[in-house]
Amino acid sequence: MRRVLYITMLCIVLSQAGHANDTLRLTLDDAIVMSRTRSLDAAVALDELRSAYWQYRSHKADLLPEVSLNATLPYLSRSYNSYQNSDGSYTFVRNNYLQMNGRINIRQNIWLTGGTVSLSSSLDYLKTLTGDRNERYMSTPVTLSLNQPLFGVNYLKWNRRIEPVRYAEAKAEFLSRTEELTMDCINRFFGLLIAIENVNIARQNLHNARMLYDVALTKREMGKISKNDVLQLRLNVLNAESDLTSYESSMRSAQFTLCTFLNIDDATEIIPILPTDITNMNLAYSDVLDRSLANNPLMKNIERRLLQADYNVASAKGNMRQINLTAQIGYSGTDKDLNTAYNRLNNNQIVNVGVSIPILDWGKRRGNVKMAESNREITKNRVEQEMRNFKNDLFVLVEQFNNQQRQLEIAGEADRIAQQRYNTNMETFLIGKISTLDLNDAQVSKDQARRSHIYELQNYWYYYYKIRSITLWDFNNNCDIDADFDKLMEQ
Repeated sequence: MRRVLYITMLCIVLSQAGHANDTLRLTLDDAIVMSRTRSLDAAVALDELRSAYWQYRSHKADLLPEVSLNATLPYLSRSYNSYQNSDGSYTFVRNNYLQMNGRINIRQNIWLTGGTVSLSSSLDYLKTLTGDRNERYMSTPVTLSLNQPLFGVNYLKWNRRIEPVRYAEAKAEFLSRTEELTMDCINRFFGLLIAIENVNIARQNLHNARMLYDVALTKREMGKISKNDVLQLRLNVLNAESDLTSYESSMRSAQFTLCTFLNIDDATEIIPILPTDITNMNLAYSDVLDRSLANNPLMKNIERRLLQADYNVASAKGNMRQINLTAQIGYSGTDKDLNTAYNRLNNNQIVNVGVSIPILDWGKRRGNVKMAESNREITKNRVEQEMRNFKNDLFVLVEQFNNQQRQLEIAGEADRIAQQRYNTNMETFLIGKISTLDLNDAQVSKDQARRSHIYELQNYWYYYYKIRSITLWDFNNNCDIDADFDKLMEQ
């Protein structure tokens, strides 16, 4: 249902931004939807997920039977080869023959032992092209082969433990990156909001400064105001004009930045709508921590790194001695006639045991084991430190979010009071009850309070989505943040 809502909102937004130089009224929710579906950063995150997906698919394919066909059709040889006579001398013999062969092989990895078993069938054909032009067939209807390391590390068994964790880490990382995209979107969205607000403030201040300056000139003619106050008001007009020029340039830059991030026409004028609906909630650190430990990609990353460290130790120990067993059993036949080659079959068995045991390596293999064990301890210590930092940062973030709601209320009230104070001081100045310094102070306080209100609103949403990116939990709807990964891979 949420996905349908996002798509509907995106369609509405795109229909509004259909032509260059259009004006696009954009809510924060609209901007978030666009950042997750249209931005280049979203495309990069999806590509990284696809890469992890296909790596996981390759791992799963290693556990399934593999069927292959090998064939040479044909092999023609007309060449000279050296030949040793019975007296030890050499001569050259001309070869002139046609050969063809084909082999079908079914191979299966045995994850429990780390070996491989294969079943194959082959047919070879050889015909001489000189003399009596004999032709022969050799058939191998069935051959069963086994290749089994006896003491080496079983990489298939380790991959069955590591690869699912790696893919789960990639999926969690994709969801977390999506939430981080939202945080980037919030910064750019509020950056434009503040830039527009600065322009509005500067225009209003310039309007007021010109009006007050005109009033001051009239009062100066009547002798009711000093020349110093008139000069100060003139200086206020010049400063307001300078501020307006600077803020207009910053606004255009913020417009371009947001358009580029959302991947829309940079000629589109975006009018961001200030979000005012705030959900009051108080998050418990213990609850947020539990969600993080269950969902955060760092937890999957830590699990994978510890497994990888254990695998490196096992691999180093397995390399200290290597014994490999190869066995093959089957039937084969040969004759000048194809049917007879399949009827007259003989046993075909091969057994081979290969041994590689170091006698003197000056402690190199033992040193590799010790180094792998030392790296494993380093990994464990780093993981422990990362967990401490993670919990500490999470505690601070939860406190900041819970405190931010009160900060936002204070900033909103201060904004309203500062505006009322400035309006009152304007009226008081016009009747000559206060000086220009008092009026300037009221104006500065008004502007700061307005900006502060927007900044606090930005911080609220930033902290909220920061917690979402860490926990991968939607606190409004009380559910996991998830995605249809199968559909994403089909896009």
